[in-house]
Amino acid sequence: MATDDWLVNQVAYKIASEIVFSNEPGRTMRKWRLIFGLTQKEVASAMGISSPVLSDYEKGKRRSPGINFVSRFVRSLIDLDLQRGGKVVRKMFEGTMKLQHSVIDMVEFPEPVELARVVEAVAGIPLTLSDEVSGNVYGYTVIDSLAAITELGPYDFVNLFGRNSMRAIVFTNVTSGRSPMVAIRVFPLKPKAVILHGPKSPEAVDGLAKKLSEIERIPLILSTANSVESMIKSLRSLVR
Repeated sequence: MATDDWLVNQVAYKIASEIVFSNEPGRTMRKWRLIFGLTQKEVASAMGISSPVLSDYEKGKRRSPGINFVSRFVRSLIDLDLQRGGKVVRKMFEGTMKLQHSVIDMVEFPEPVELARVVEAVAGIPLTLSDEVSGNVYGYTVIDSLAAITELGPYDFVNLFGRNSMRAIVFTNVTSGRSPMVAIRVFPLKPKAVILHGPKSPEAVDGLAKKLSEIERIPLILSTANSVESMIKSLRSLVR
């Protein structure tokens, strides 16, 4: 994963999410265009549309823009800014730079994947709620637990969930698993499952971590993969 590409994608996702979930997407689009210091003509030209069309969207005269339109709009903002030296994008990088030290890999599945297949890919042993290792997940995030715990604040933690919380969160560099599960406990968003990589055996996983897993009804799984690299390779093989 190229660091710059990953950071640009994080910035793009932040802007696009705000537009899509806004009650007034047109006004939100205008806000971001002005933040980037761009005219309607510049953005419309980059998108391959006319200025009046973009103006109508910003004024709410057209129905809410679709995902593809929003994606083109956001990419145009970013591309135009990068052509000018990337001043705005670099400033927004400051809010995501800490994540590059914590996130080892983050993937969104194009189609739902059975959680049982994810467990198999990481050579996992269910430690709790084995009967709930079912259903689908829509992505995974592999995290360096020490970097995440020491560097990320509560507002940064949400970015570990990518586009949705129905995912497996994999904590690497784990000793006992207590700290990752405490973090999961206090954070409002919850993953579908938590996978620990590091403990040598199920007995090495902290009892409180297992208890918190049961309280939150989030299966806790121990990965016995030989290395983080081999685990990620297996996880990526799930992407069709």
